[in-house]
Amino acid sequence: MTSNEIRKKYLEFFQKRGHTVIPSAPLVPENDPTTLFTGSGMQPLVPFLLGQKHPEGVRLTNSQKCFRSGDITDVGDNRHTTFFEMLGNWSLGSYFKEEQLSWIFEFLTDEVGVDPKRMYVTVFAGDEKHNLPRDTESVELWKKLFRSKGIDTKDVELITEENGGKVGMQGGRIFYYDAKKNWWSRAGVPQNMPAGEPGGPDSEIFYEFDFVEHNKAFGEYCHPNCDCGRFVEIGNSVFMEYKKEADGSFSKLPQKNVDFGGGFERIAAASNNSNDVFTLDIFQNIIHSLERMSGKKYATDDTDAQTSMRIIADHLRAATFLIGDGVLPSNTDQGYFVRRLIRRAVRHVDLLGINDHDLSHLVNTLLSYYEEAYPQTFAKREEITAEISKEEQKFRATLKNGLKEFKKLTGSVISGKDAFMLFSTYGFPIDLTIELADENDVIVDTAGFREEFNKHQDLSRSGSEKKFKGGLADTSEMSVKYHTATHLLHQALHDVLGDAVEQRGSNITPERLRFDFSHGSKMTDDEKKRVEDIVNSRIKDALPVQNVMLPKDEALKTGARHLFNEKYGDSVSIYFIGNDLETAFSKEFCGGPHVKNTSELGVFRIVKEEAVSAGVRRIKAVLE
Repeated sequence: MTSNEIRKKYLEFFQKRGHTVIPSAPLVPENDPTTLFTGSGMQPLVPFLLGQKHPEGVRLTNSQKCFRSGDITDVGDNRHTTFFEMLGNWSLGSYFKEEQLSWIFEFLTDEVGVDPKRMYVTVFAGDEKHNLPRDTESVELWKKLFRSKGIDTKDVELITEENGGKVGMQGGRIFYYDAKKNWWSRAGVPQNMPAGEPGGPDSEIFYEFDFVEHNKAFGEYCHPNCDCGRFVEIGNSVFMEYKKEADGSFSKLPQKNVDFGGGFERIAAASNNSNDVFTLDIFQNIIHSLERMSGKKYATDDTDAQTSMRIIADHLRAATFLIGDGVLPSNTDQGYFVRRLIRRAVRHVDLLGINDHDLSHLVNTLLSYYEEAYPQTFAKREEITAEISKEEQKFRATLKNGLKEFKKLTGSVISGKDAFMLFSTYGFPIDLTIELADENDVIVDTAGFREEFNKHQDLSRSGSEKKFKGGLADTSEMSVKYHTATHLLHQALHDVLGDAVEQRGSNITPERLRFDFSHGSKMTDDEKKRVEDIVNSRIKDALPVQNVMLPKDEALKTGARHLFNEKYGDSVSIYFIGNDLETAFSKEFCGGPHVKNTSELGVFRIVKEEAVSAGVRRIKAVLE
């Protein structure tokens, strides 16, 4: 069965069961300043899982384009990719566990031929501290489903991920894990959830590649959540039925939701019983082209060539779809990752010895597979080809000189300053420098590189003033601390000077914070002292710093501070400092980042208070 057939079968399967097929959201999130990329199928649907009505109804399905930048350096093995698709189906208060588990089991086994004897499932073991029951209902449903295929089952206590490698499979097929593995909320485990946050138990499906031997580096014995590669998660059904209350307890949501996400490429791999995703038809046109262009074979003992082909195939695909969604190569924000992908792919084209073709020639080959599934991206193939070609030529113009400079570096360690010089002057992404260093048995001071990077660049996952409205120069540890301290200062100014205070701007560096606010007169020494005392008192209180996403209308009702002339999306991120949203000392519309607890901040001190313009004052402060 081809991958296109699997995607089509999935959408049709759920369409027949009353689901509306919705289009994939863009790879760059809309109205979400907290992240650079769409990294899951659930992400664009959070407002609707929180209660907002979806215009297409209460049963939805799609295949969502996703990109995870954190996986770039992992690409090269048999299973990591940066771009992937997530097959999803959602019930917004319509159906629940019985329908969801039976449907996804039917789809996997009957529609796409996944062998049920190689399927294993995990469920929520419960959480006594929070009075959250063990999910015995899902266990009974799974037993019934496996029995329908003539498979006997045994449910096994594994409770924690840590002890899994010590006890192993124990002849089981259904495994209980604790909240670290089988509970879903945006804040993670139950104790980290803020008041008002929804969550619930989940049930994961794993496929076993029985020809893969267990690697004891990951534990004495194998189990479904082992990372040795023998098991791969192919789907997860989240049963969102709880809400965290202000007193730390959990209540039932009025509407029970289902959120299923299944890795498209992983399901295709399981259907074909291949643990190498690059052998799927998705990649085969590119792999075959690279074989022809390089004169080397993918399935040989030449592991370096195989690794290079995987990197080129993945990075080209990711860059193609990002450019198709409007992200052009640059040194900042999302564009930085497009540039990094293309330049790393170019490096591996050279390692394969391909001298008479450039990377952009492969775009049409790649997109021919996606013409039916993503026609809008396919229609942009000429623009995408031109952008990739332009970026490749730009990189090649500096690559030769950059390699000369690299060879001039001596010693067993490349300093952070030298690594940054290669990046800023010659466009070498840090992972390219690391690869070159590895080839020469040299170590790179990556921490030093990051320090230099943060000093000179505005780039970060969400580190620009435009995104935070908080004026961060970077996202170093101290800048994050000062950002949180700014929230405390803002509220303390309201407490001391009154509600006429409004934020007029801020600028935050690793050395200090600067906060501009409306106020008609110079602050007295007593007022400054009271502000300092309030901030330091809240620091000593060791208050948690928490985040919640809410529909805009609901967010406004919380009283969270925000910029009145700013346009906000339908869903808003609120950071609040305190035990719950209602009684929090500080709450503001903000994309982050922040420390987890005010106790991390140290001692707050105002070093200067001055006029900026008529009716606007400025405070400069430090943490000691």
